[in-house]
Amino acid sequence: MSQTKPYRVSHLDALEAESIFVMREVMAEFERPVLLFSGGKDSIVMLRLAEKAFAPARIPFPVMHVDTGHNFPEVLEYRDTRVTELGLNLVVASVQEAIDSGTVRELPDGTRNRIQTPVLLAAVEKYRFDALFGGARRDEEKARAKERMFSFRDEFGQWDPKNQRPELWSLYNGRHHPGESIRVFPLSNWTELDVWHYIAKEEIALPSIYYAHDREVVERDGMFYAVNEFIVPRAGETVETRTVRYRTVGDASQTAAVLSDADTVEKVIDEVAATRITERGATRGDDKVSEAAMEDRKREGYF
Repeated sequence: MSQTKPYRVSHLDALEAESIFVMREVMAEFERPVLLFSGGKDSIVMLRLAEKAFAPARIPFPVMHVDTGHNFPEVLEYRDTRVTELGLNLVVASVQEAIDSGTVRELPDGTRNRIQTPVLLAAVEKYRFDALFGGARRDEEKARAKERMFSFRDEFGQWDPKNQRPELWSLYNGRHHPGESIRVFPLSNWTELDVWHYIAKEEIALPSIYYAHDREVVERDGMFYAVNEFIVPRAGETVETRTVRYRTVGDASQTAAVLSDADTVEKVIDEVAATRITERGATRGDDKVSEAAMEDRKREGYF
């Protein structure tokens, strides 16, 4: 008599199931959800999860990109291609348009990460979004480790870490008054390594900058920034061509590359498994303003 093999769910399958459950829960509880899609690896994985959550139907909500105007061209090309393939409704909240209209003022250093927050909040108010899917993970940064899966934001879009709701037994409270919203993080319990294993498992295409390539860079504050229209070499800085890749995708004016020869998914997985610095800690200049830079921005309404 043959013995039945025990049913086992892999770590990735469990994470996928949790994320899909959260997405379906949002669709059941909210009227106007939207998925923030930047063309970065986390939002790409989140988009794949949304495909699976609602298949064979189309993804039932729009995607939104808060466009600072300081984008990597490879990422914008990927964003537009993916949106067309899936027949999605893309909402673009433009920081440049906000600057031109006088809604926000450009900072003296020319960076735009900080001023994208009022642009995001204006878009939320304009389209009356009540739930916003984001690709933040708890392993990225200590302020994000404080996040709940359903992160409550008040009528001003602000986050108070002391005013969050318990999430016992995977029960999520989406109650909110008009004008308030919930930021939803289906990838909260994933790690960077989990994301890359999932990309390999699902054979998900990514923008080419996630893999090793030759690029002109300057070393600044211990990080390698690509020379482009936003990063101009300063006096004493030397432009050199190095083999690099990007672990995370943000503004081209504030996101650094890492030295790497990982030009395949398998090599990236090996590299990530060996690293001891998070991708934001290794590459994001906007997080180095202060120890509490991310938390300060989140309190203002940043994702």
